[in-house]
Amino acid sequence: MKKLFLIINNDKFFLSHRKPIALAAKEAGYDVTIVASSTGLESQITELGIKYINLPMNTTGMNPKEEFKTYKFLKKLYKKEKPDIIHQVGLKPILWGTIAARQCGIKNVVNAVSGTGFLFSPAKRNSIVSKGICKVLSLYSSKKNYKYIFQNTDDEKEFFNTGIIKHEQVTFIKGSGVDLNDFKYVPESEKDNFKIKCVFTGRMVEDKGVLVIFEAAKILKEKYSEKIEFWLCGDLDTNPKALKKEQIESECDGTYVKWLGFQKNIKDILSQCHIMIFPSFYMEGLPKSVIDAEAVGLPLITTDWVGCRDTVIDGENGFLIPIKDANSLAEKIGVLVDDSDLRQRMGKSAREYAEKYFSIENVVNKHLEIYNELINRG
Repeated sequence: MKKLFLIINNDKFFLSHRKPIALAAKEAGYDVTIVASSTGLESQITELGIKYINLPMNTTGMNPKEEFKTYKFLKKLYKKEKPDIIHQVGLKPILWGTIAARQCGIKNVVNAVSGTGFLFSPAKRNSIVSKGICKVLSLYSSKKNYKYIFQNTDDEKEFFNTGIIKHEQVTFIKGSGVDLNDFKYVPESEKDNFKIKCVFTGRMVEDKGVLVIFEAAKILKEKYSEKIEFWLCGDLDTNPKALKKEQIESECDGTYVKWLGFQKNIKDILSQCHIMIFPSFYMEGLPKSVIDAEAVGLPLITTDWVGCRDTVIDGENGFLIPIKDANSLAEKIGVLVDDSDLRQRMGKSAREYAEKYFSIENVVNKHLEIYNELINRG
């Protein structure tokens, strides 16, 4: 039985974004192990019949001692276990895991870029640290059996321009997929339409555009306070740009603007809503919260920004707006609130877009094709 190791930032991210891939690989005969830092959910992985190993990694910091500890752990693990395929998700697993895999003679490596985070952010792109990381990755990533998965064209272009990859190493897979049989299209005729509900789902982080939403809500309040509600679904976070609980609560009155916290059954929330708002300026891969919303048929207002722009055909299934622009967000919300026909037409187009690009079956099959291709190469 071939060993497949999935190296992922944390157990929570695995369960929300990569679980179907691991289960399909297990069903296909792979011996699957998840290596991820713990947020307390590891038992949910082992209950699936999948092995779990705790990864010592600080998912947000860049302390040299902590980073070296992560690298040493992966090197020791790869040397001992000698997996047939290592699938690394996220920049830190890719960086330290790729070096460790090369030094341990691991032949088959799949690196999935689920957003570039700090590495290619405008503030850090030309820093010594970022340039150094790019140089190291370019030295270790050139082998033909090292595959890269990208979710958007911006990230692929950055990795190519910095010399990390060659085009023949690249596969595009639009996001983590959604179960279209579970996230069903819900027409507005089946909803409570007394108020139009504008929903955001994601981490409560400044770069996700949460403060932009608060500002847009203020702009719209005088005219629309009796017509719309803002629902924000997301947990507090350890990211340096994460918002504090007190800061969020000060902006939410519980009626016009509501913070619902983390929602385990996000499908049920989305099915009650009318418009998805996602004004992110984070270095996204392809945001799953948007994929889920489009699957249930919500028109989308998001930014003309990395990852986000790959989810929308402007004017067809939603609108693209500039980053950090509360006025534009407020304007587009007003357009969709005032035009029921346009809102519902865009909602149907959003579902069709999800069917075309985001089916979980397609995502899973593409991953299995990559795994099998690497194994069959021998």
